[in-house]
Amino acid sequence: MEPPARGPRPVSWPLTCLVLLSLPSVGAQRSWSLRLQQPQEQLVSTAGQTIILSCTISGEGPPGPVEWLKGWGTENKTIYAQTSSSPRVTRVVNESNTDFSIQIRDVQPEDAGTYYCVKFTRTVGHGGGLQVFQHGKGTVVSVHAKPTQPVVSGPGRRAGTGASVSFTCESGGFFPKDISVRWLKNQAPISAQQPRVRPGQTNSSYTMSSTVTLALVPQDVRSQLACEVQHPTLPAPLRGTYQLREALRVAPSLRLLPGSSSVEVNKTLTLTCRVEGFYPRDLALSWLEGGRELRVENTSRAVQTPQGLFQLSSLLEVQATEDRNGSAFTCRVVHDGQDPISSTVTLWVAVPGKEGLGEQRPADSDNLLIIYSVVGVVCTVLALLVAAILYLIRTKQSKAGKSSPSARLHEPEKSSEATTQESDPNNLTYADLNFEKERKSIRRMVEMSQQSEYASIQASQAPSADDNLTYADLDMVHLNKAPKRLAPRPEEASSEYASVQIPRK
Repeated sequence: MEPPARGPRPVSWPLTCLVLLSLPSVGAQRSWSLRLQQPQEQLVSTAGQTIILSCTISGEGPPGPVEWLKGWGTENKTIYAQTSSSPRVTRVVNESNTDFSIQIRDVQPEDAGTYYCVKFTRTVGHGGGLQVFQHGKGTVVSVHAKPTQPVVSGPGRRAGTGASVSFTCESGGFFPKDISVRWLKNQAPISAQQPRVRPGQTNSSYTMSSTVTLALVPQDVRSQLACEVQHPTLPAPLRGTYQLREALRVAPSLRLLPGSSSVEVNKTLTLTCRVEGFYPRDLALSWLEGGRELRVENTSRAVQTPQGLFQLSSLLEVQATEDRNGSAFTCRVVHDGQDPISSTVTLWVAVPGKEGLGEQRPADSDNLLIIYSVVGVVCTVLALLVAAILYLIRTKQSKAGKSSPSARLHEPEKSSEATTQESDPNNLTYADLNFEKERKSIRRMVEMSQQSEYASIQASQAPSADDNLTYADLDMVHLNKAPKRLAPRPEEASSEYASVQIPRK
């Protein structure tokens, strides 16, 4: 396929044929011995070098120039001509009629392509157009280009610790297509996706992008991410780096000292707000009292720790007046444009001369409630123990009464007469011994002695005389000691009194 004529020199094939046929020298053209040789089939170069494209002509040929074209067909482009050429393209041997080799300096990937050495002949007629007489087989030029320096980019905004963040490595302008990428964090390899290779602005070069995803930790404030690119044109890998602190945000922690504050009235209390372990340095601190911002000037500069994080402290002096009792003081911090974090302490003012030290704090109320609950439980347990002991004593008394077949020991109801006759100052207990045959109501007489109580014994038949009366002395463990008194005289002839001794346990 012959390349079309260029620019203002159109090819007029019908007119040319007629003119050639009418000339007597047409047969002589066929006998021209011109031979064009383009020996290089392929040429590989590296960007920036100088290449030489060889072309020689031997024998005789028709008049016309020899030029170099890049490409063939409608897409061809003149690289060298006697009248015009690129500044980077020159002939190797100037003014030579046989050697038409050219050299191209500082070749670039866009110089890659197929080059043809072409012998043109001039047409006869108006315009003096050119047509192709002979051309070489073409030389395929490949320009191996090194990739550009890799560039590692991170997220558009900082991310907190624990967040997964993607980083991208990009490079371009390389040829051939083969390229490899390796990611490292602090010199340790990490896994990443396969690089994506796409054609560049021209078909003779390529671009590459690779992505890796990491979960950030506070220690990454001193970590470095690296992207290494390996290509056949490189003697050693190219490296692009990224400091992870540029994408990291470590939220601060607050400590407000003292944690609980109780101070005497008109004393000065110093509150300390410590802000620790944050990155970056950008931080705004303020004090508030009940939501109202206070003016504080005693705030230190942020100091970097050996771990690469920052810390600072701020002091607030508070005058403990009575009207500030129960006031809440808050240290608020806004870090790196994030939502504020805060810590609050309540001031309790102790006023001498008043009940307690200031108002009772909620924590004291809770403590009193716990104390009351414990005391209630202890009292309940003690009451149950006393009830159990009384029950055991009554059970033993009941068993002692049943041991006598002729008498039953019980605790009679107190009559109003006995109450009116003589009171019981020593909490004495009385028992009524009734015989089973007959019950008679008798008035109980009390003998006041140190360790005794008296019981009435109701017999089936009344005694004939007073000297037949006996007395029972009941020695109870729980009776109070009292001086002995004479036994009371019986009131009725039908009653007798007996003294029964019960051993003390």
